Amino acid sequence: MGYYNKGYPPNPHRKQKRRGLRWLIPMLIGVGIGVFFVAEVIPAFMQSDYSNKNNVNNINKVNMDKSQNGSGQIINTSVNVDVSTQITEVVEEVTPAVVGVTNLMKSADYWEQQQNNTEAGTGSGVIYKVEDDTAFVVTNHHVIEGADEVEVILYNEKAIPADIIGSDIFTDLAVLRMDSSHVEKVVEIGSSGDIKVGEPAIAIGNPLGHMFSSTVTQGVISGTERTIPQDFDQDGRADWQAEVIQTDAAINPGNSGGALINIYGQLIGINSMKVNQEAVEGIGLSIPIDFALPVIAELEEKGEMIRPYLGVEIYSLDEVPQTEWENTLNLPNDVMGGAYVWSVEPFSPADQAGIQRLDVIVELDDEPVMNMIDLRKILYQEKEIGDQVKVTYYRKGDLQETTIKLGSQ
Repeated sequence: MGYYNKGYPPNPHRKQKRRGLRWLIPMLIGVGIGVFFVAEVIPAFMQSDYSNKNNVNNINKVNMDKSQNGSGQIINTSVNVDVSTQITEVVEEVTPAVVGVTNLMKSADYWEQQQNNTEAGTGSGVIYKVEDDTAFVVTNHHVIEGADEVEVILYNEKAIPADIIGSDIFTDLAVLRMDSSHVEKVVEIGSSGDIKVGEPAIAIGNPLGHMFSSTVTQGVISGTERTIPQDFDQDGRADWQAEVIQTDAAINPGNSGGALINIYGQLIGINSMKVNQEAVEGIGLSIPIDFALPVIAELEEKGEMIRPYLGVEIYSLDEVPQTEWENTLNLPNDVMGGAYVWSVEPFSPADQAGIQRLDVIVELDDEPVMNMIDLRKILYQEKEIGDQVKVTYYRKGDLQETTIKLGSQ
């Protein structure tokens, strides 16, 4: 007798139908989650993102420079605005104080038998002071050097005659005086003593003449306290070393004498020169304003820089062949540098102190003198007219000392 199954026999069609419906439930759950996400989560996320963006914008517009009071509580002390907007506003504010400077020289007209003024060069300048009906402009010495007349061109192209009060070749600074009736703005003086490498710098001037007047270039402070040799008489030997600010803000011919300003619109330097070599880009140089201000004041007051002097014609010892150090000057082997005397002015302070031709000065007041520039820097930057200075020197191999009372140059 066979086995008998009391249950219903299997139905293959019903089993396949159940398998076909298994995907429906997960799909419905997924749709429900999607509807909830679209309806609830995304709007909340968007609202949060919008709030965050507003907060970021607010933080950018009002950047908290935080410091602490005595209790350790953080307090907000300064407000920083958007940099690009600030630069635009700064340039608009400072530009009227930056002028063009035209060097005019007289030239003879053979046919008309008269002299005419011709443009010998152009540069830039900065209006730094107005007093009564007179405005004062600082520019570079090399911009107005040799000029018979000088003309100042305001930012609105108004030309005004100017007088040269004084100039100085060593600092490459000059001061002009003109009528102030058309002057709209005087630059705000800043400080170059606290500038930092990497901070923004803006140069304003007239590159390539008045065609590009009031040109603005932007960069950063690339270096501070740079030292650049200066050859005034073009004899291939350095006569001085200028201490300058380095910037990559473009400074081109015609920018000389223009303004280097910081992000707050304050004057921090007088643009002076650039490194002009084929393999070099973006090295502009500016006279630090902290160094320039005393020179400007003396030029304005006296019309010239009156410096202490010894009364000698000197040259750097390294310009003399090494064989002559021993054979002619009789210097010991341990002497590494100095300034040798080529001539002595009669009745000068050096002459009265007994300095002679071919003496080699190695110290002033115990400060080493390795070359002519060292000697000038000590005299011009550390000493005053009338000071008593101890001079240490070699004469025919013997180390000697004398005291010189500095005169005025």
